[in-house]
Amino acid sequence: MSAKATGVLNKRLSGDGYEKLLKINNPELFEFIEKYVELCNPDKVFVCADTPADINYIRETALKNGEENKLAMKGHTIHFDNYYDQGRDKKNTGILVPKGVNLGEAIETRDRDAGLKDINEVLKGIMRGKELYILFFCLGPTNSEFSLPAVQLTDSAYVAHSESLLYRPGYAEFVRQGAKARFFKFVHSQGELDERKTCKNLDKRRIFIDLEDNLVFSTNTQYGGNTIGLKKLAMRLAINKGSKEGWLTEHMLVMGVHGPKKRVTYFLGAFPSLCGKTSTAMLEGETIVGDDIAYLRKKDGEVRAVNVEKGMFGIIMGVNSKDDPSQWKALNNPGEVIFSNVLVTPEKGLHWIGKDGEVPPKGHNHSGEWWTGKKDAEGKEIKCSHPNARFTLSLDTLDNLDPKLNDPKGVAVGGIVYGGRDSDTYVPVEESFDWQHGIITRGASLESETTAATLGKEGVRTFNPMSNLDFLSVPVGKYIQSNLDFAKGLKKAPLIFSVNYFLKDKDGNFLNEKTDKRVWYKWMELRSHNEVSAIKTPTGLVPKYDDLKRLFKEVLKKDYSREAYDKQFTLRVPENLAKIDRINKIYENKAQIPDTPEVLFRVLEEQKVRLNQAKEKFGDYITPDKFLS
Repeated sequence: MSAKATGVLNKRLSGDGYEKLLKINNPELFEFIEKYVELCNPDKVFVCADTPADINYIRETALKNGEENKLAMKGHTIHFDNYYDQGRDKKNTGILVPKGVNLGEAIETRDRDAGLKDINEVLKGIMRGKELYILFFCLGPTNSEFSLPAVQLTDSAYVAHSESLLYRPGYAEFVRQGAKARFFKFVHSQGELDERKTCKNLDKRRIFIDLEDNLVFSTNTQYGGNTIGLKKLAMRLAINKGSKEGWLTEHMLVMGVHGPKKRVTYFLGAFPSLCGKTSTAMLEGETIVGDDIAYLRKKDGEVRAVNVEKGMFGIIMGVNSKDDPSQWKALNNPGEVIFSNVLVTPEKGLHWIGKDGEVPPKGHNHSGEWWTGKKDAEGKEIKCSHPNARFTLSLDTLDNLDPKLNDPKGVAVGGIVYGGRDSDTYVPVEESFDWQHGIITRGASLESETTAATLGKEGVRTFNPMSNLDFLSVPVGKYIQSNLDFAKGLKKAPLIFSVNYFLKDKDGNFLNEKTDKRVWYKWMELRSHNEVSAIKTPTGLVPKYDDLKRLFKEVLKKDYSREAYDKQFTLRVPENLAKIDRINKIYENKAQIPDTPEVLFRVLEEQKVRLNQAKEKFGDYITPDKFLS
């Protein structure tokens, strides 16, 4: 450790902050903190050692400086982002790569030298007049082979408060690992704020990921997806690290599905936005380990997974008492919850799009003072809350939390599920033939249709392999190969399934009820233990009617007709063939996706042959019973 670093930190850190750092004894950490304290030049520096007093200081400071405000319900606070700072900023988000490195056109990159020069200019003196918070977290459970230490520097008490709810405390982990710690680094500044305490200089918004130094920069933004570095930004660092070390970072929920005789089987699930990911993680009768990001490692011949986080940064639109009882209970009872960009009524109550009850006629939201019919500068009507409005809470406030959330060994994975918004192709639930077939035809071929409500044009298919495209830091082809290779050495690979909650008939009517997914997961749980058989089709294994009929009665207390089964599980040959053609064209574009594994094309071609053979024998639309003969 350089004398310069210790001298600067001893001088600049507030209170007993310097003594807190000395207990960690990590020269790399000291050099990192010294560099950005000097560059950003805050007036004060606070070191959080995860004591109740330290956590409370951050919570109270967020209220004192106006980044959060109290609501009527005890423990609830509200935060507003700038009206034009309401989502992930893809345009100004990029991975910094050295000259000569090519991740493919599908991944947004920037020249590393130019990016570092730019961000250092933006950061210079940006914290003058502010307080810098230094926080330590652990991605994954502490004292575990999954543990990844992380240090966050931020001048936002709101960001610091949010992360204290979302991530496991890491100060003790840094002390434990000492000089051996290899950690992720995050530097955030919200920059200059306006009178509403929201970011002013959005033109200087930057979100850069430097893979070489395991460092994320985020400036002139407050929205959590851009600023809570340990979330999707840290995924880029972890995907890169895992690809070198033989483990996976996936955009997946982790849930416990409860089977016969009190058995719990753990499933992972990858779903693009607005495809049912959170509703699945919170499925009635099951238990949640996590709703967003998972680390996967191989241990003693099996796959084990952990939730990277300990909290939930969830979309609040549509949350209501009928469809989301556990979330509703947590959001409508006393407890520590941060709401963002929803409507605050004059009585300091809340309303959001899709909440129970009538929309209040006026209040205060992300646009300032709000009233019914208010329009923005572009003439667009402003809803009571933003469609991407959020809530932040610790998972231990949920009544359906699985007891293995913090198990340092993780949970043994019985199945992996991929699902997207698909109106016309996939059946509601289907098992792949094997790991390779599942990774390629389910994960690597994942698409999702846009909705008119969110993007203005309905039915446009967006390619999103493993629901992870936006967060990849290695070429897509290499990422797929890493997933394929992950099964090597396993005694029993988890089964891979696809689900489709959005299948429609020819008249545009949904063929699934919202609650049907409860049955699909019970069937998958039984399949993972080989306790029910299945029908082999050209695209995978589908349930038998009698098994679903029994499960619908047991789980949902309702009848399930043969007519409904045939409509849902008819193999749609033309649509499946069209999908294969679409996916082939994407992977054949070597500029967009370099290094696509040849096995991908072979597996898709084999599926195409099977589909054409079935078409010749049975026609374009084939009910499952045809494959029993």
